[in-house]
Amino acid sequence: MIGILYALLSAGLFGLSTPLAKLLLGDVSPWLLAGLLYLGSGLGLALVRLVRRSNEAGLSRRDVPWFGAAVLSGGVVGPVLLVFGLAQSSASEAALLLNLESVMTLAIAWIVFKENVDRRLLIGAAAIVAGAAVLAWPRDAAVGLSWGPVLIAGACLAWAIDNNLTRKVAAADPMQIAMVKGLVAGIANVAIALALGAPLPGAAAAAGAGVLGFFSYGVSLTLFVLALRHLGTARTGAYYALAPFIGAGVAILLLGEPIGVAFVAGGFLMAVGLWLHLSEQHLHEHVHDPLEHEHVHVHDAHHRHAHAPGTPPEPHVHAHRHARLIHRHPHYPDLHHRHSH
Repeated sequence: MIGILYALLSAGLFGLSTPLAKLLLGDVSPWLLAGLLYLGSGLGLALVRLVRRSNEAGLSRRDVPWFGAAVLSGGVVGPVLLVFGLAQSSASEAALLLNLESVMTLAIAWIVFKENVDRRLLIGAAAIVAGAAVLAWPRDAAVGLSWGPVLIAGACLAWAIDNNLTRKVAAADPMQIAMVKGLVAGIANVAIALALGAPLPGAAAAAGAGVLGFFSYGVSLTLFVLALRHLGTARTGAYYALAPFIGAGVAILLLGEPIGVAFVAGGFLMAVGLWLHLSEQHLHEHVHDPLEHEHVHVHDAHHRHAHAPGTPPEPHVHAHRHARLIHRHPHYPDLHHRHSH
């Protein structure tokens, strides 16, 4: 399914960001690095949009409150907490701890936004939490967890809130969503970091952060929004849990970090949780209530409407209305399957 592919590609690109950002921390202060990553994302996508015409629906006025809150949470708070957490953690452990984002995303989608989550997904989430706890456990006799994992867990919570809020605007142009978030979050974080006295990095370090941000934040977020359309928030977050495994593997290969018992045990528990998420199937008779919205679409089983003369060929964008429909097929809580169970 195309939504799964989008989610996995998004996870792979973001997974690379943790170990590579760790390399840049020696040359760039944490807060400034967070800003440069998002600024590279926004500027890169803006250049792409200059040369590539979009056939997607743009953000509307009613999207602004949801999107603004998403930018604040995921574009400002999350990256800052992550880079400060990275400064106090190994890249491989930090990468695996990012699995908490998928669990928190699922919990918010289930409890707050009432998205369907079955027992299999809940057991998988419990396994991921257990794996994260193993990784965060103190390595010496000192009482309490280190601040590194705590800060990274805070970043995961900020991104989980962002993911659920972004679902509300997922019908809009995903590249526009990622571009605006990158520009706003990047400018804000760079300005704050410089105001607090962060030294300017060298040209090579700044360029490296920008390129990394374009792929690991900009392209990754664009693909993530596309996955939200097809899979819903909880399941997209579950597939996205692959990202930390990619990051941890790259950290071990690239940075030469050791593979300890905690790493293996935590990774095993997280792998079990991810497998339970990936192998979930959802099939039942369901009702589509009447719905009117606007997004790019083709005329599939859920889009059987008339057109005015001069409507452009598919795929195309226009406001359209869905009549009430009852049928049975495998599905996820995408744009057209947000029903109760």
